[in-house]
Amino acid sequence: MARKSDPRLKLAQEGFAKRDKSTAAAAHAPEKIADMAREEHGGTASQYLGEMVYGGLDGIITTFAVVSGVAGADLGAGVVLILGLANLFADGFSMATGAYLSLRSEQEYYDKEREREQWEIEHFPEGERTELLVLYREQGYSEEEAQQMVAIKTREPKRWLDAMMLEELELLRDDRVPLLNALATFVAFIVAGSVPLLVYLLGLVVTIPPQAAFPTSLILSAVALFVLGAAKVLVTRRNPWRSGLEMLLVGALAAGVAYGVGVLLRGLGTHV
Repeated sequence: MARKSDPRLKLAQEGFAKRDKSTAAAAHAPEKIADMAREEHGGTASQYLGEMVYGGLDGIITTFAVVSGVAGADLGAGVVLILGLANLFADGFSMATGAYLSLRSEQEYYDKEREREQWEIEHFPEGERTELLVLYREQGYSEEEAQQMVAIKTREPKRWLDAMMLEELELLRDDRVPLLNALATFVAFIVAGSVPLLVYLLGLVVTIPPQAAFPTSLILSAVALFVLGAAKVLVTRRNPWRSGLEMLLVGALAAGVAYGVGVLLRGLGTHV
């Protein structure tokens, strides 16, 4: 099975999208398949690409929503920085923690179920063979074909165990490192989420007209949202323009809601 980061998979997807048989055929060339079998595709960065993209999108949307709310309430650049930075690091840490715990929990569940299946194969081999036989029948194989597949799969212990995990439990282990998964999420969240705050941070060292700060933040955030939305196609394989515009729309709606709440509550801070 080709991985998401496999160039052969990208070629096949391109051929299908264009209904180009020659491109699709190139993806199925024997030498391409042999290369995939020999090489280890997908470095550390590509394994965590999804977390980096989605972490960045969450970071910029939530931070810009905070900036918009404060701007709507007309509370000043100092409040923008205080709330924006507090939200940026707190939410970034929260997301990273969630990413770590989620992946670790999935891996622990998989390992526990694999341990159970291993025990059942050792103590109830005939029952496990029967389970596998029934599963293959349900998939549409004939009795003879199912019997042959069971014989092949159960010939080697690890292959047997892998078959039970996939066919019976429909589980595949995610071998990413939970700590790196969390780190990728946190870094992407902080880097992208800081974009709406750049102009306010710059205002600490140079003079920026107050009326220009929020529009500048809006423009920077819109550009970053579109770029990150377009980059999402590295994961989803969709049209980059459509993906970028969708994320721009989502960010605009979130910022619009926050700005509206800020306007409605404008002046409340002076009475607290």
